[in-house]
Amino acid sequence: MPATVKRAPQRTCLACRKVKAKRELLRLVRTPDGAIEIDPTGKKAGRGAYFCRLPECWEAGLKGNRLENALKSKLSNQEREQLLSQVKELLKGA
Repeated sequence: MPATVKRAPQRTCLACRKVKAKRELLRLVRTPDGAIEIDPTGKKAGRGAYFCRLPECWEAGLKGNRLENALKSKLSNQEREQLLSQVKELLKGA
């Protein structure tokens, strides 16, 4: 009997639409209380959206309505700026 091969979960970047392994992407989550935050562990409860670890993907993804549609939530300009600055700091350390 052949051994089963375990597959790595795949996710699609919301900005560039490339399918990658879940571990290669960074997750943004809308928590049950409605807050939108970066989830570096990928395990927080809530509705998630994934982005590549590239600043250009985050900038493109935060510009349009695609993120709002994915998270089924509205984002203010201030929240977008705050998320973008948090991501830039996080990506600098990586």
